[in-house]
Amino acid sequence: MQKYEFDTVIFGGGPAGLAAAIYASRGAVSTAVIDINMFGGQPSNYLELENYPGFSTVGGYDLMEKFEEHADKFGVQKFPMQEFETVDLLASPKIIKTKELEIFAKTVIIATGAQPMKLNVPGEQEFVGRGVSYCAVCDGAFYRDKIVAVVGGGNAAVEEAMYLTKFASKVYLIHRRDELRADKIVQDRAFRNEKIEFVWNSVVKEIKGEDLVNTAVLENVKTGEITSLSVNGVFPYIGMTPNVEMFRGQLEQDARGFIITDETMKTSIDGVYAVGDVRNTPLRQVITAAADGAVGAVYAVKYLETLKEIPQQV
Repeated sequence: MQKYEFDTVIFGGGPAGLAAAIYASRGAVSTAVIDINMFGGQPSNYLELENYPGFSTVGGYDLMEKFEEHADKFGVQKFPMQEFETVDLLASPKIIKTKELEIFAKTVIIATGAQPMKLNVPGEQEFVGRGVSYCAVCDGAFYRDKIVAVVGGGNAAVEEAMYLTKFASKVYLIHRRDELRADKIVQDRAFRNEKIEFVWNSVVKEIKGEDLVNTAVLENVKTGEITSLSVNGVFPYIGMTPNVEMFRGQLEQDARGFIITDETMKTSIDGVYAVGDVRNTPLRQVITAAADGAVGAVYAVKYLETLKEIPQQV
């Protein structure tokens, strides 16, 4: 097993983690980024972003490639595709163990992001990869000339529904309320799209099929009426849940599991910071994740300054 020591170790190679890596390494501290996957995070799966400053439109993968190249410029050490065994945030220094590595860190920045919430209905888990998907960009091409349903009413749901119209012959957008939560500009585009049909005041109760999905069972939340939609795919976009399993029980989290921080991104543990989608933030976007990463790294570097030994007086 290889052993390493770093001033700062960042969990997660998405926009928050890579921005933190850039700022930490520029603060003249030894910096490493570690991830269970390849770097890039969720934005790598986005076909296009229209709201990242400086780019009228940019591919998600292309943008994150630029983030990574920027971190490389400052000599950030990278450890992708790591299988974690234990993470001890309460130790001093912090101890991270994977199947391959043992890493000691004076400070830690958690940037592990969040993942789509599950519907938790019968058939959902059974049909993952066979009609249930949480990534339209990844799987949309498999639904060419087919009928699909997107569940949700926020920006992600509406934008993914529009993306799926590139392939599907029809897209149902199922929402538990009678109006969308998405930004007005996003809503307007969806309402103009003839391939999208809105199913209001409804929730998915069950996903059915044989080898592949063929039916979504719905309940009207106002009338209680049960109906069935013939669909070939179901794409849930009902919210996010934080990726915090490896840290659970060690630091303060809110009722939904998101890590609680102060304005400097400090968590309830000294020397541990949380940035991006994994923390209790009011907005989860690439720009806010990157900004969080900058703040967290700057204050991690400041914390490292306080750890320097004070020469003893003779």
